[in-house]
Amino acid sequence: MPAPRNALVTGCSSGIGRATAIRLRNAGLRVWATARRPETLVELAAQGIDVLQLDVTDADSAKAAVESVAAAAGGVDVLVNNAGFGLAGTIEETSLDRVREQFETNVFGAVRLTQLVLPGMRERGGGSVVNVSSIFGRYAAPGGGFYHASKHALEGLSDALRLEVAGFGIRVSLVEPGPVRTSWADTFVSHLDSTGQGDPAYRRFHQRTADYYAAVYDRSRRTLAGTFAVEADDVAKAIERAALSRRPRARYPVGFLAASTLALRRLTPDSVFDNAYLRRQFPVP
Repeated sequence: MPAPRNALVTGCSSGIGRATAIRLRNAGLRVWATARRPETLVELAAQGIDVLQLDVTDADSAKAAVESVAAAAGGVDVLVNNAGFGLAGTIEETSLDRVREQFETNVFGAVRLTQLVLPGMRERGGGSVVNVSSIFGRYAAPGGGFYHASKHALEGLSDALRLEVAGFGIRVSLVEPGPVRTSWADTFVSHLDSTGQGDPAYRRFHQRTADYYAAVYDRSRRTLAGTFAVEADDVAKAIERAALSRRPRARYPVGFLAASTLALRRLTPDSVFDNAYLRRQFPVP
């Protein structure tokens, strides 16, 4: 199995993607950091990291990015599917157009890039695909059902892919962070006001949800999630381990909260997990 030389990382405009690009570069790989808006990558370019425009929802853009890496360095040895966003809203109220947008970015975008790099990895006899999931890939909370469903989908795809390509020397891992101190929450909460969440039956729930996530990320009041939130570099460290290990684990939970809640999820019936954890930690209608 050849040692990885080149890495393509999606969603590098900030947060986890940016930290991952820097970590993999420092580990000795040639890194292509990508984002929809190239101007957000100027600082990474100044550090000697190759940058590319890439919209994971656009087939031509994805193909051009993979071909650029192949032309410059022979192909992608490590693919980190990090690009994504969180769609907030109840199942009843959220428009299907927004749901399609969520899955197009978080699921089909990752599939699109993976399908493009796999032929080259098979030809070279190895490679690594790291999919950035979430603790919400293994359970779901009210107000984020479609985002959580997209992460559940990514987990199922990764499990199947891991078995399909192992015989070709290709490794597949999931990284599952809990809350991460990034600007993610701003985008998540903003959807409560932009997706037609107007039914009076849910109005107080939306406000409490916005207040909860604001508290988690700006620490305006103490919450369990805010107390144990991790930094973007903590997630990048797990991605680096998954990408460079010769025998990576299938899953890398990141942070105490991720490890503990996933253990609780495994060990308790649904009703106990709902009432002992979810209803105590998250706003419910």
